[in-house]
Amino acid sequence: MEINEFIKNFANQFEETDASEFTPGTKFRELEEWESLLALAILNMIAKKYGVVLPHKEMRETNTIQELFDLVQSKQ
Repeated sequence: MEINEFIKNFANQFEETDASEFTPGTKFRELEEWESLLALAILNMIAKKYGVVLPHKEMRETNTIQELFDLVQSKQ
């Protein structure tokens, strides 16, 4: 798994936010489009694409895309 692929898959869950907004350091909860339904969509994407089931609580402990990527990678 590579960070760039993860960022692309993460960004695909958003409809209105431009792809250029997504970098490893992006604090995704600060994005205007962020909402709880997107969190569920991202957890679903992680389960389907990476085979990792993350509890919502663990995702809440991450702030950036890099932190979320590292968490998913540690569970593979």
